[in-house]
Amino acid sequence: MHITVIGTGYVGLVSAVCFAEMGYEVMGIDICDKKIAQLNNGEVPIYEPGLEDLIKKNKSRLKFTTNIQKGIEFGDIIFSAVGTPPDKDHKADLSAVKAVAKSFGESTNGYKIFVNKSTVPVGTGEICKKIIQNEVDRRGVNAEFDIVSNPEFLREGAAIKDTLNPDRIVVGTESKRAEEFMIKLYRPITRTGSPVVNTNIKTAEMIKYAANSFLATKISFINEIANFCEKTGADVTQVARGIGLDKRIGSRFLHAGIGYGGSCFPKDVRALIQKGKEFSFDFKILQAVVDVNDRQKERIFEKLHSHIPNLEGKTIAVWGLAFKPRTDDMRDAPSIRIVKRMQAEGAKVKAFDPVSMKVAKGSFANVNLVYTKNAMDAAKDADALLVLTEWDEFRTVDLNELNRVMRGNYLFDGRNIFEPEEAISAGFNYVGIGRAVKRVESSSNIKVKINKPAVEEVIRIKK
Repeated sequence: MHITVIGTGYVGLVSAVCFAEMGYEVMGIDICDKKIAQLNNGEVPIYEPGLEDLIKKNKSRLKFTTNIQKGIEFGDIIFSAVGTPPDKDHKADLSAVKAVAKSFGESTNGYKIFVNKSTVPVGTGEICKKIIQNEVDRRGVNAEFDIVSNPEFLREGAAIKDTLNPDRIVVGTESKRAEEFMIKLYRPITRTGSPVVNTNIKTAEMIKYAANSFLATKISFINEIANFCEKTGADVTQVARGIGLDKRIGSRFLHAGIGYGGSCFPKDVRALIQKGKEFSFDFKILQAVVDVNDRQKERIFEKLHSHIPNLEGKTIAVWGLAFKPRTDDMRDAPSIRIVKRMQAEGAKVKAFDPVSMKVAKGSFANVNLVYTKNAMDAAKDADALLVLTEWDEFRTVDLNELNRVMRGNYLFDGRNIFEPEEAISAGFNYVGIGRAVKRVESSSNIKVKINKPAVEEVIRIKK
């Protein structure tokens, strides 16, 4: 079986490489000459752990080209994995998907399956079918084809594992023939127990949006709880553990912080809200999810501002720029808004991210941001430190050493990666998200106000 994947962005490239790992002959297509040249030279244009090694391992089964006609003629199953970015009204922009469908109709040369791997709104399968059929009719050929929806559920930073050992495989079809092809395609995975959800196309399209929207809802929910914990003296990390042990709820996506970002949740939640409006349906919960997340991205800046009202001339260190660890993805990263706010108020910002600094430069093109070689360099002589991405290497830092290199003593932990008592013992004025703090007696240079329960009331007097 030959597989063609059109679009070698994050989803397309990972999918193509993993299909090759399954043993299939795979051709990846992209309109970007530079990217295709990189791939043919064994270079990886995105950061994903393990991806470069897998490309090298399967280079005999992987081909990359800009010739879309060649790719469609090559494949038995054609995957469309192009982008569906939000338009000005937050609707999914389907122009690339439609262009792929048109090319498929122009070049198909026998029974083939057109698979939407991209995240697309309900009804996109019907749109693609009409486009393809119009092109086939225009050519006057008898070319059979089927449409399939096969959404991806990949986590950036764990995409290879999620592809080769998925929680489930969702396949939306309208014919038994297409269903059997897809079952055969995924047999190397399903033989080890991964379940397949066979359904119709519209349901498969809806599953993807419902999944991402629900996960985004969990994040906004725990952030709301965190904000209330700060007013009551409760600790959101313990609240999350207490509710997460309930099997009906689960512990994942219950980590309070500065809000979600990335290429999926922001655009998909908003796109589903907009799709609802087309059917006169009001997604009240999802609108609240968006509102809470937008507010949450401001919370860490507000905390900084409440402790250092005048940022003019202050040096602020930032640890982490990507929207999450194990990726260089800067799309809708909370750091963008936060750094720009600090810059606008006259702060000098020094930043370090283990992976994303090269990509970040595009997001901060007009911002005077200093990039450092490591985390300690960013913190050196800083008046305050903001942790915006929860990279593991930040968790293991020597807090006493960190305090020594900083000029100030404010530690704003936007991802709750440190234990408040440990940070306070090291001499920091620690500010987390929804954290409660116990009194610390061991350090002579620490005083703790106990008239208010919030973390922000813990004050360290600098020697």
